[in-house]
Amino acid sequence: MSKEVVISVENVVRRFGERAVLDGISLEVHKGETFVIMGGSGCGKSTLLRHIIGALKPDSGKVELLGSDLSGLDEDEMDKLRKRIGMCYQSSALFDSMSVGENVALALREHTKLDKSVIDIVVQMKLELVGLRGFEDLMPSQLSGGMRKRVGLARAIVMDPEIVFYDEPTAGLDPIVAGVIDKLIIDLSKKLNITSVVVTHDMKSVFSIADRIAMLYEGKVLEIGEVERIRSSKNPMVQQFISGSPDGPIKFFQQKDDYLENLMK
Repeated sequence: MSKEVVISVENVVRRFGERAVLDGISLEVHKGETFVIMGGSGCGKSTLLRHIIGALKPDSGKVELLGSDLSGLDEDEMDKLRKRIGMCYQSSALFDSMSVGENVALALREHTKLDKSVIDIVVQMKLELVGLRGFEDLMPSQLSGGMRKRVGLARAIVMDPEIVFYDEPTAGLDPIVAGVIDKLIIDLSKKLNITSVVVTHDMKSVFSIADRIAMLYEGKVLEIGEVERIRSSKNPMVQQFISGSPDGPIKFFQQKDDYLENLMK
């Protein structure tokens, strides 16, 4: 039985200057799975994520999200589609002038006509899911980094999205807190039947949460498959990245030079 495809990326190319940051990317994400996009700095994973959520348009190729070809949508249609997805940012992206509860409630207040009492109940429910019920009145400045990440996750799921996108969800966290975030991603995906797309280079996190993995290198899909296929890959680039070895076909200094060159264009 074929699995329902909720994201389809077909031969997507995106250039910045003369460099193809995405160079013919093709992949599919299935409903209900946790799909991890991994790779080194400057490999194109964040750029790919921005194309999938419609923040960028490809020079060529096609992106379909929840059955809609993004290239054919006007702004109103795109706004409606974005209400069906959630985004959990690397920096959490909380508004410092708003309390925890106000940050989580923001989308409900802007995009629904629910009474304040109902919104408050929903906010409490979402915060309970991430282990932060009772923290509604605190300000982001009063929270640890891991707690801010969890508030960002509560905000990402407040509209009951079909897909949640995570950009480096464990960046800057100690191993224990990172493990808490990983467990939340797994638990929420199962409890809420959410499709999760995670961009990361944290290998422990990758193997903890992924159903399938795509590794990018120089704007291309180097390998894609289930966890054991990636773990046992015979591709020396994949094995070098998994092990974190400085020796191998992937040269760190070349990656850095390419990345800086792209930033300056």
